[in-house]
Amino acid sequence: MAQILTNFKINTVKKTIPIFTLILLLAGSCQNSEKEKSMNNPLLSEFSTPFKVPPFKEIENEHFLPAAIEAMKIHSNEIEKIVNNKEAPDFENTIIALERSGQLLNQVQSVFYNLNSSLTGPEMQEIAKDMAPKISAHDDQIKLNQPLFERIKTVYENVNKEELSQEDRMLLEETYKDFVRGGANLNENDKERLRNINEKLALLSLQFGQNVLGETNSFRLVIENKGDLSGLPANVISTASETAKEKDLEGKWVFTVQKPSMIPFLTYADNRDLREKLFKAYINLGNNDNEFDNKAIIREMVQLRAEKSNLLGYENHAAYILNENMAKTSDNVYTFLDKVWTPALEMAKKEASQLQAMINSDGHDFDVQPWDWWYYAEKVRKENYDLDEETMSRYFVLDNVREGVFQVAAKLFGLTFEELNDVPKYHEDVKVFEVKDNDGKHLGILYMDFHPRDSKRAGAWMSEYRGQKVLDGKDIRPVVTTNFNFTEPTLSSPALLTMDEVLTTFHEFGHALHGLLSQCKYGSLSGTSVPRDFVELPSQIMENWAMEPEVLKSYARHYQTGEIIPDDLIAKIEASRYFNQGFATVEYLAASFLDMDYHTLAPENAEIDVTEFEKKSLHEIGLIEEIVVRYRSTYFNHIFSGGYSSGYYSYIWAEQLDADAFQAFKETDDLFNPEVAEAFRSNVLEKGGTADPMKLYVAFRGTAPGIEPLLKKRGLLEEEE
Repeated sequence: MAQILTNFKINTVKKTIPIFTLILLLAGSCQNSEKEKSMNNPLLSEFSTPFKVPPFKEIENEHFLPAAIEAMKIHSNEIEKIVNNKEAPDFENTIIALERSGQLLNQVQSVFYNLNSSLTGPEMQEIAKDMAPKISAHDDQIKLNQPLFERIKTVYENVNKEELSQEDRMLLEETYKDFVRGGANLNENDKERLRNINEKLALLSLQFGQNVLGETNSFRLVIENKGDLSGLPANVISTASETAKEKDLEGKWVFTVQKPSMIPFLTYADNRDLREKLFKAYINLGNNDNEFDNKAIIREMVQLRAEKSNLLGYENHAAYILNENMAKTSDNVYTFLDKVWTPALEMAKKEASQLQAMINSDGHDFDVQPWDWWYYAEKVRKENYDLDEETMSRYFVLDNVREGVFQVAAKLFGLTFEELNDVPKYHEDVKVFEVKDNDGKHLGILYMDFHPRDSKRAGAWMSEYRGQKVLDGKDIRPVVTTNFNFTEPTLSSPALLTMDEVLTTFHEFGHALHGLLSQCKYGSLSGTSVPRDFVELPSQIMENWAMEPEVLKSYARHYQTGEIIPDDLIAKIEASRYFNQGFATVEYLAASFLDMDYHTLAPENAEIDVTEFEKKSLHEIGLIEEIVVRYRSTYFNHIFSGGYSSGYYSYIWAEQLDADAFQAFKETDDLFNPEVAEAFRSNVLEKGGTADPMKLYVAFRGTAPGIEPLLKKRGLLEEEE
């Protein structure tokens, strides 16, 4: 499952950035020099680059904090103008004015936080620690501004006195709810406590992610004996050799806990002891009682989240989060997860038995362990389906896969993608594309960043440098970024992807389409600004096209011969579509249960021992010893550093939507049926968060989805004969 960073939009409704008086006062003594600096700060003016993308080469680390402080000051002044407006509060002078405020701060933050994910370093991480409490306090100062809230409340309570569109009404409702959920109705003592909690959580979340990155970069498996490379494909060995050179270890081979390095080693390396060493290094990230240890951070975050939710009138953090999601309640999430867990666990147990049988047939007398799973699963796949990852990867050249996903978008929506070489980039590996609609109209800019580096967080995600909105009658088009961590090309071969990486490419591109095709008035409702358990629908439906024979033949070509993927190999891929699905589903669901268990704790029960809590959570659902939860607590970035707390279930929740939605195409016998594609685009991709997500889905499909298509897709339900 690709890790993603979506919904990164900073605006006055969803993720606002209010006044920070103390910092501004402290900065007062340096006001003149700061003014002088701000005049030369590229972040504090409208970008003059092509398509107004960030001028990356002009931006230095020293620009970020002064820009943020100045932008907060400007934003504060904008808020004061709204509050001091002598006219009676109405939609235009209060809600629209609030929506339009903070544009400069949005610009500063979007550049900073995107670069902090993709091109960070010690200096930038220190800036992030400095900025986090300032931004948190600024946000709280607006959310807890009583005169501002009173104006919003007046407009909300008199909604029927104005002629508002559906999108206007949604903006008003979301604005009002956001302030209430931000503590606007609390007494002064509770508001002060909320400020303290938010500041602490901002810092803890930041530190958690930095610790995971630090621990990831600190481990390396150095191989000096060539015999220890037995079983590894040539391209994997070549990549490890080049990694060693980068680490000044020429003549050796280096493997890391970055997935593009680790998974091939676990899949092919014959040396079981080394597989165990690498695997254990990964599953103990953030759990080594050193400077990167995350256990204390988790304990405090769980406590603070529970206290905050209680303060705001919710039973627990999950109740607070889910109230805004499609699922609505933790009971609904648990019930849904249980329906998938039971058949998935049974399948995983059967798969474990198959692996054990393979071990026994090889003449070994050990029980299958988690670090054996990938290795023996690959052997089982080879034996049962005459198929292996290495053979498939030869047809999955990164550049071709990228063109394949572009072709799918072209056939579905008439989009075109033109690579740009004259726009600023933040790293030489990045590719930039202009995206145009079927009539040639500019839709947006797409950045694609494919390869890992020490300065880049793990996983894969989509985000925005600029979201879509309409401002003063002009449609402001988005600047979208997709980020991956795929193996780099070697001297002997281009970048070759695994099947999972192919699916990840299609997945993140689906998020990109959600941002690029947005047609909304308000930035706070546009693109991916939707409930967390709906945002995965546009991404996951795209995965369905990736392995369709018609699509495979458009991009899957042998990296040496250029041969189109043969029919017999496609047939083997199709025959193995349920292969290892028990494992994949169980390790994912276990993480979803763990997330929910942490966040359904009441404040009085939130003081926990992280190790014991995780152990108990996984034991209660019956996770088998052969499988480790996809993300153990101490490196579970999604929920402790990535915005998915009480929301990791969202991927499989949305899969019931995408499985049903893709059937709309299959039922027509045309994977690119123009009527269905237009219905999906106009009712889902263009609408952002302008309406209730289930209403948007039903407008597209005609009815709400059931769970059966999801179970069939994963092979957990017998297909009708």
